[in-house]
Parts: sequence; structure tokens; C-alpha cells
Amino acid sequence: QVQLVESGGGLVQPGGSLRLSCAASGFTLDYYGLGWFRQAPGKEREGVSYIGTSDGSTNYADSVKGRFTISRDNAKNTVYLQMNSLKPEDTGIYYCAAGPWATMNQYEYDYWGQGTQVTVSS
Repeated sequence: QVQLVESGGGLVQPGGSLRLSCAASGFTLDYYGLGWFRQAPGKEREGVSYIGTSDGSTNYADSVKGRFTISRDNAKNTVYLQMNSLKPEDTGIYYCAAGPWATMNQYEYDYWGQGTQVTVSS
């Protein structure tokens, strides 16, 4: 059974950090582009970051550049999102996704996790 499972979300104060993990089962992530997306209440889902396969190229939404870092560990079949200097506007449900190539376009991804809630509040 193909599955992506996110973890690591929670409640954090502004300025704090969280590390999200997304573990795959039923398939190997080695040959997939991987992305992180988020959906804030009342808003559409948006791309946060992605990481490619062969060269590990990365890209970030302007709103998170310099604060978030995406990485992948193919040996653990897991992708991560390190989030630092968190702001209230980072609040939302965070999803990981896997597809044939890495892109900010959510419609290019084939597999999705169930999401993990991140709340940034004092």
C-alpha cells in the first residue's frame, strides 16, 4: 500500500522551530520529486518547498526563504522540512507529496500525505 505519513506538527510560539517529517511506505522516494504544501484556514493550498531527485535541487516560496529548509534521506525513505523563525502566518495544515518531478504545482504530484497541523501562536 502506497502511503505518505507526516509527523512533527504542533503548537509553537512565534520565533520557534519545528521539524516536519514525511515517511513513505509501499514505494521508494529515490526516484520522486518531493514537495511540501500548506493550507491555511480559508485559503487555498500553496506550495512551500520542493526538492528534486538526482541533484537534490531545492526551491522555496518567497514567504519562507531563509527560514525553512527541505531535505531528503533516501536511506530512510523520508523527506523533512525544518522550519525556523516561525510566524503566525505559517499556521496551517502541512502536506507532503511525491511525484515524477519536483515543482510548486500541486497538480503534478501523484501521492499525498494526510497532513499535519502547525499552529504558531503565543
